[in-house]
Amino acid sequence: MESPLFLGIDGGGTRCRVRLSDAQGRTLGEGLGGPANVRLPPESVRDAILAASAAALAQAGLDATAWRRTRAGFGLAGAGQASGRERLLRQPFPFAAIVLDTDARAAWLGATAGAATDDDRGAILIVGTGVCGYMEKRENGARRVISIGGWGFPLSDDGSGAVAGREAIRRTLHVCDGLAPAGTLSEAILAAIGPTPEAIIDWGDGATPADYARFAPLVYAHAAQGDAMARTVVAEAAQAIGRLTLRLVALGAPRVHLIGGLTETVLPWLEQDVRRHFAPPDADALTGALMLARQDRPARENAS
Repeated sequence: MESPLFLGIDGGGTRCRVRLSDAQGRTLGEGLGGPANVRLPPESVRDAILAASAAALAQAGLDATAWRRTRAGFGLAGAGQASGRERLLRQPFPFAAIVLDTDARAAWLGATAGAATDDDRGAILIVGTGVCGYMEKRENGARRVISIGGWGFPLSDDGSGAVAGREAIRRTLHVCDGLAPAGTLSEAILAAIGPTPEAIIDWGDGATPADYARFAPLVYAHAAQGDAMARTVVAEAAQAIGRLTLRLVALGAPRVHLIGGLTETVLPWLEQDVRRHFAPPDADALTGALMLARQDRPARENAS
């Protein structure tokens, strides 16, 4: 009998990453795919996961029959919503079993993998396309899950790349209306999207959170150069991230692991009183997703 394989998937609003490992934990292959937020159309999420998984399988030198012995851990943004989970699990996947949880829990498992005891595990704060704070504690012998933010764009995720992009574009409309002075950031946004408010609205009608988040590095770059509008947007983002960090500390986190695609971008803008609570993660979210695959009860099992 062939030994089992394990696949970890870390999926967010901009992309998904996968890692394939053997029973001894050795990495066999990795791959990248498109957005895999559960709130997106389930067919597109499935296709993104399968494309990234196929790349990892090819890197490992295996064929598709290997999926019949592969247990997959899906750590996906938006998986806190039961309706989204159910839609995705109705999609056809070739894996022997699927464990589905949030990207926050997968990231937390990876970031705190080196903790000596459950009480020593810190919290995570993901800052990327979206934002979410997460930690788990043991209270009276039971697991307590604490999740802050991460309710999704556009109603939540203050401090995220998507909100930073949205706020910059929204304020560019103010410039078009003569309600705010033009600057280098508004000029860059008008050059990228279109020179008129109508062009901006047409773009926004079809934009995804990832589309907005692609403007976040531009916002931070112009803030560093002194653009007033960019600095306002960045200051608001830093305040939101600071509030989330201090709330996690108030709830008992001994440390906070700041992770996500915008980590290095936002860090210089945070107050020292916030930054002093940060510690580097022990491992990445793919490590956590593989831990899901190995440890948790499957959400779905396929007949072999």
